Order: sequence, then structure tokens, then C-alpha cells
Amino acid sequence: MDAFNLQARLKERQQQHLYRQRRTLEGAQQPEVVLDGQRYLAFCSNDYLGLANDPRLKQSAIEAVRRYGVGSGASHLVSGHSAEHHALEEELAAFTGRQRALLFSTGYMANLGAISALLDDQSAVFEDRLNHASLLDAGLNSGARFQRYLHNDVDNLASRLGKATQSHKLVVTDGVFSMDGDVAPLNELAQLCHDQQAWLMVDDAHGFGVLGERGAGLVEACELDQQQVPVLMATLGKALGCAGAFIAGSETLIEALIQFARSYIYTTAMPPAVAAAGRQALSIVQQEPERRLHLQHLIRRFRHEAEVMGLTLMSSQTAIQPVLVGSAARAMALSASLLQQGIWVTAIRPPTVPAGMSRLRITLTAAHTDQQLDRLLHALERSWREVSDHD
Repeated sequence: MDAFNLQARLKERQQQHLYRQRRTLEGAQQPEVVLDGQRYLAFCSNDYLGLANDPRLKQSAIEAVRRYGVGSGASHLVSGHSAEHHALEEELAAFTGRQRALLFSTGYMANLGAISALLDDQSAVFEDRLNHASLLDAGLNSGARFQRYLHNDVDNLASRLGKATQSHKLVVTDGVFSMDGDVAPLNELAQLCHDQQAWLMVDDAHGFGVLGERGAGLVEACELDQQQVPVLMATLGKALGCAGAFIAGSETLIEALIQFARSYIYTTAMPPAVAAAGRQALSIVQQEPERRLHLQHLIRRFRHEAEVMGLTLMSSQTAIQPVLVGSAARAMALSASLLQQGIWVTAIRPPTVPAGMSRLRITLTAAHTDQQLDRLLHALERSWREVSDHD
């Protein structure tokens, strides 16, 4: 008996071209991958700096496994906090210009932990409409008065903040929006939060390691300090090629999270080997700016060539380059056409994006070459023409 109508719900999702399926990688995360036994050129990874398969990260992890074993064995507050974890936290704090940093097992857990620890039923939280699901879930579950303001609309946020009667107000935004690739107007948001006596939290998962003069993210690029952005979150599983996430901020903030963030307190710490690899990745980010420069070159080239072809791009200058398609069915057809040409690009459909806004989410990395970008552009041009002819 299907008491929850699961089969009917699954069938409906299939009929709407919204059914999600996993693909199985049979090797490392890199531009050329083996997927379900076939070789493809991938443009759907968040490994923006090409570090996930870097031999230096692998060697750091191997050496840490030899010293610490595989698992951490417990949560940070029991017996799982290793010297590698501690050193990584100190290095992340220094790199981001914050007093302290605190590691979490995932970005989702970092956002849930921070927002739930900061807010209660006497607080108000204001989130960008296009924020990541983890931020929205955290805000909804916090018990605070929850509002979503129009995407990147500072005036709309100002109106909402001005009407709020709660004494504690938190504004939460992505730095780089994961499905559109555009960036938040952080300087304007920081000024508004200062004027309205609100705290600003920035999830810089897709900017950290990539943006800014040193690669410290969008917050660095906007020249904002700890006072202007009291809560900074970023992940280690994207540009840094590892796993996990961190919150950086004041001594008081981090101590409060250690005491009150349930997703930190009650979660087994990440393996020490992952922390060791993260330390190596952070060093590479600082020592090899040419990775970011090459990525920016690829972004400019892609946008120029795609616009010449007449593709519908979004206002992104980041590694996330969505090609707007429209219907979910057409997005799936385009993705399938590219796959037949040996190119792996993911179709993004509702509910991840609004109805009628399905897209191909192309992500570029520093590991891609100009020749590989040419292959993508040629395949896109052919698929766009073929699928359009059959709409």
C-alpha cells in the first residue's frame, strides 16, 4: 500500500519532464570524465579552479590518512577535533580577514547551524528570493519572522526592513547565485544593514577561491570587513576542490556557534585528511593566481562566442554561465543532444528554477583549455539549431 502516493507523485514528475536521475562517474572530477562507461567532456562541475584532482591535494590527504586514519571518530566537541581541523580554521580566518573560523561538514549544515543559532521567535530574517535552498530552509526553520525580498532589489529590502519591529534583524544573501551566476550588490546591502541596525550574512560558496584580488571571494572584491559582513560562509567543496564549509566572523560569533549551532554540535567532524587537503588547496589559491586569470579568460571567450551565436545568456560574469532555454522539455532535449556529441551539461528545471526558466547550466573551470571550450561552443551551436528545428 502506497500511503503517501509516492508512485503517483513520481509519475507526475516524469510527465512534467522534471524527473531527476543520477549519473555515475568512474574516475576523478576533471574536464575529461568517464560517465556510465562513456567518455565525455564535462561542463557541469563546481571545481572552478581544477583542484579536485590536483596531485598535491591528494598527497596531503594521503599523508594525513597515514597519521590520523580515515574517520574523525566523533564530533568536534567530543574527540573529533584534530590538529588539521584547527590549523585549517586558523588559516581560513587569516585569509578572510576574520578573527575566527569554524568548520562544518557541509555548506547546508553551516547555513542551518549559523542561522538557527542566531535567530529565535523574537527575530526577523530577510532573504533574497533566489537564495540557495539551504539558506531558505534555515530561515524557515529558525522560528524567526521570515521574509523574502525581490532578487537583488535593495529598495524592496529597505522597505521591508523599515517596517520590521523585531529588535534582531538578519539579512541573508548568496554572494554568487548558483543558478543565475550573477552577484549580490554587497556594498549597498552592507550600507543598508548598517543604517537599519541589521546583521548581514553572505553565503560566498561560489565566489570563494575565485573572486577578489587574492581569491578570498566576493566579500573581498567588495572590500567589506568583518564589521560590515559579520557572518561569512563559504565552502571547501567548490573552488577548493575538497569538501565541507566554514563560518568566519568575530570571536564572539564563533564561540556562540560552538555553543548553540546544533548542526555543528551533533555532527561527526569531517575526516582530518579532508582538512589537510583543504589546507593545501588554500595555499594553492594564494600562490597561483594564474588559475583565476585563465578562468576569467575562458568566461570572456564563452560569453563573446555565445552571444555571436545568438544564445540567450544571463547577466553573469562568473564561472556559472546559464543558457536560458525556457521549457523543461527543451532543456532536456538540448542536454541529451550535447551528450550525444560527447559534452556533459546539466539541464536545470523547476523546482530549482521558476517555470519557464529552464536552462543549461554551463560551468567553466581553470582546468578547461581553449580547445575544450571550442568543442563546447561547436556542440552548442549544432544542438541549438537541431533542437530549435524540432520545437
